[in-house]
Amino acid sequence: MPAGEVGDFMPPTVAVSAMKATAKAHPIQGLVKYHGMRDEELRLPYHDSISVCTAPSHSKTTAEFDPSLAADELVVDGEAVTGRGRERIEAVVDHVRELADVDHAVRFHSENNFPTNIGFGSSSSGFAAAAMALVDAAGLDMTRPEISTVARRGSSSAARAVTGAFSQLDAGMNDADCRAHRIETPLEDELRVVAAEVPAFKHTEQAHEEAADSHMFEARLAHIHGQIADMRDALARGDFGEAFELAEHDSLSLAATTMTGPAGWVYWQPETLEVFEAVRDLREESVPVYFSTDTGASTYVNTTAEHVDRVEAEISKLVPTRVWEVGGPAELLDESVALF
Repeated sequence: MPAGEVGDFMPPTVAVSAMKATAKAHPIQGLVKYHGMRDEELRLPYHDSISVCTAPSHSKTTAEFDPSLAADELVVDGEAVTGRGRERIEAVVDHVRELADVDHAVRFHSENNFPTNIGFGSSSSGFAAAAMALVDAAGLDMTRPEISTVARRGSSSAARAVTGAFSQLDAGMNDADCRAHRIETPLEDELRVVAAEVPAFKHTEQAHEEAADSHMFEARLAHIHGQIADMRDALARGDFGEAFELAEHDSLSLAATTMTGPAGWVYWQPETLEVFEAVRDLREESVPVYFSTDTGASTYVNTTAEHVDRVEAEISKLVPTRVWEVGGPAELLDESVALF
């Protein structure tokens, strides 16, 4: 079972092996987003990042180390995983096997209850749930910040989905310092997210791979540390307007970097821009509302509990919507809800 949220990094202890476990995690919305990796194998980002988990959207994963299996069985949303997707899951599985000193094949099934690969962070919740389930199935005793270093090998964003709610991933060169931790803020109860769905396929990993080739990348690095400090301060004070204005501007900064890379990625669709304009029109009417995007066409529309009904009514005229609130950390589930 995962222990508390803090503590120095220690080699994980092994309690039992060859077990089965099921876990759930919520996807993240990037607020000050990471872009690019200094180490693609360990998925070490160039700079810190801050996000918030969205619920009730979630990924659920069941994992079992089974000596009777001849090879790993990896299934996501009912389909066997192949290609690069399989490689990324295997990176997490192999790391857990190494930590636990086990060599059994794994049966791994995962499912999502929200649209995937359209900009709503499914890789973050998927790898966070995977890490939680695999660590417990292998009998490892690790804190959530330590488990975040396991999840990070699949997706850097997944590290923050492990610790949940508002979290920060610290950049670093190893697992002792590149890990996630929770940020306490009074905005946890106030925030509502209108998820504006624009189903356009995205290529997040490729964009990360070429991030440093954009002539805008160094400019982004130059100001990102100030953005992190300002965001932490706004969250600590519970200043909704400042926090989510920062998130909106960071979305524009991220887009400028991706659009000026070698491939010229343009994720936004006409519907995305319509949502942006609707948000700005609402602000002209003194509604506290801000847009945010990750590497995708779908949009997070951030507002408060008091105004969410009005905001959703306007955005739903343009695209399909869902209303989310702040989600907690990744958690283990009862065996009765296992996927196999």
